[in-house]
Amino acid sequence: MAYDLEEQEQLATLKAWWAKYGNLTTWVVIAGLAAYSGWNGWQYYQRNQAAQASVLFDELQNAAGAKDNAKVQRVAGDIENKFGGSAYASLAALGAAKSAFDANDLKTAKSQLEWVLAHGNEEHKNIAAIRLAGVLLDEKAYDAALKALAGATLPQFKFAVEDRKGDILAAQNKLEEARGAYKAALEAADKNNPGRQLIQLKLESIGGTVPEVKA
Repeated sequence: MAYDLEEQEQLATLKAWWAKYGNLTTWVVIAGLAAYSGWNGWQYYQRNQAAQASVLFDELQNAAGAKDNAKVQRVAGDIENKFGGSAYASLAALGAAKSAFDANDLKTAKSQLEWVLAHGNEEHKNIAAIRLAGVLLDEKAYDAALKALAGATLPQFKFAVEDRKGDILAAQNKLEEARGAYKAALEAADKNNPGRQLIQLKLESIGGTVPEVKA
């Protein structure tokens, strides 16, 4: 009988607790299940988006290999519009910029690089800034080129930034500053970097002396 009374007391306590908190508990559980379901749905959506973007990116690469710039731009536009939040979008824009540059369509090349600057991750933005500076250099827009280059701040791109800066300054006949930029490029480059030889040639061509490589 003692056991029955104890059980009845526990049941009464449970009923009282449920009357007070049961409705809230139910909503918390429902909210948790909804969140879990939403997370799974989002994960599926992301995977599906990435798969579709990957197919289009392969198509873009094939078009680039065939030097079909019109198709490259069309596919890049599709990726940017439909999958703008994915890494494929900025990669597509970088590829489309190169394709346009090779086709001497500098306006489109700049547009694609500016898209990356607006939407890409930090690494892609740095690459875009360096390439945009190169396009502006070809257009002889030197001040704009230096301004674009200032947006590339990640340390792993210092070699490329200083190299491009040297090109811009040399084109402006600012030879002392250009020599400083080329030397900074060499100091930032790994000693095994194959680009070092070209920098050395450019530095020597404007009267600079190649600094010794530190052991």
